Amino acid sequence: MCINDHLRRLIQRQAIRTASTIRREGIFLILFAGLILSACGKQKDKAEEDKAQPIGIPYEVKAPAGLPPVPVTADNRLTAESIALGRKLFYDTNLSSDGTISCASCHNPENYFSDSWPKAIGIDAQTGPRNTPTALNSAYNVTQFLDGRAGSLEEQAGGPIANPLEMNLPHDACVAKLNQDQKYVDEFARVFGPGRITMNKIVKSIAAFERTLISGNSPFDRYQYGGRKDAIGAEAIRGLAIFTDRNRGNCATCHPIGDKFALFTDDKFHNVGAGMNSEGELTDMGRFVQTKVEADRGAFRTPSLRNVAKTAPYMHDGSLKTLKEVVDFYMGGGNSNPQLDKEMRPLGLSARDRSDLVKFLESLTGEVPANSGPPVKE
Repeated sequence: MCINDHLRRLIQRQAIRTASTIRREGIFLILFAGLILSACGKQKDKAEEDKAQPIGIPYEVKAPAGLPPVPVTADNRLTAESIALGRKLFYDTNLSSDGTISCASCHNPENYFSDSWPKAIGIDAQTGPRNTPTALNSAYNVTQFLDGRAGSLEEQAGGPIANPLEMNLPHDACVAKLNQDQKYVDEFARVFGPGRITMNKIVKSIAAFERTLISGNSPFDRYQYGGRKDAIGAEAIRGLAIFTDRNRGNCATCHPIGDKFALFTDDKFHNVGAGMNSEGELTDMGRFVQTKVEADRGAFRTPSLRNVAKTAPYMHDGSLKTLKEVVDFYMGGGNSNPQLDKEMRPLGLSARDRSDLVKFLESLTGEVPANSGPPVKE
């Protein structure tokens, strides 16, 4: 064999190898491009699903006496259908990992959408770290949860579902579970239009229902804003005067009363000296966990006092059983600690003053909204 023939064959074999490599790389590039396009398509579909709005006729939640217009959000249009779906989800125990816990397990309408436990009880009877706040009037909150870790009702609605101490159902599992239920698939399609159930649609629906949980028209509201001077008794009227007097009760500093309405919260975070152990140490860092700001150690969002007589026990740790105990706690100025709010100081109130304050707080019990209980089972 001559050298030229040998070189020619080597060149031919290399050309075959090169062509084969090009074909393989070409196939790989085609497959890779396909995967990229598929992923982009799925991301686009997910983005479109996340923007999904209820498609029914807009629904207006009317505020009762004593409350301002109910805040709504542009990316979650309220409709009668979305509210009904959210109500169904709110009471559905299938949103928990073992089918035993629903949102209403802790936010029970019979307890004014709270519970009667010092601290929340979730899956497998596990005890949570804090007392359950009422869901009533939560639509007015600037932030959600006692530490303000959620910025909207939609964000709040997804938290307990995945929380291992509460409902313990990861969001992916929750979505998969509901997509296997044809009744839910059909109902979500009626509310949002065609498409898969997504977590975004789930939390939007629950939040829509929660925006209807508005409680007002209390005896205090009828007295203060309705011109009914006989709506509350003499004790409650004296209690109101103590409540608003900075030199006596100083309560309205954090629980303000406006000229046209009263939310009874400044929506800020305060350390009032609650939740201390026997060594005088804070047992819950509160807002500090979210902000890492030293002044926020042991600070919690000011709760509204509406319906407070119906939502015992009290404080973030559920440590005070009665309103009398709460008033007595503030009488002492709270437990001393480096971050104690500057407004906390001992109060020189008489026994009658304290009793009158309790009577006033009892006058803040409003009406539980209609059609807020469990839906009729199909």
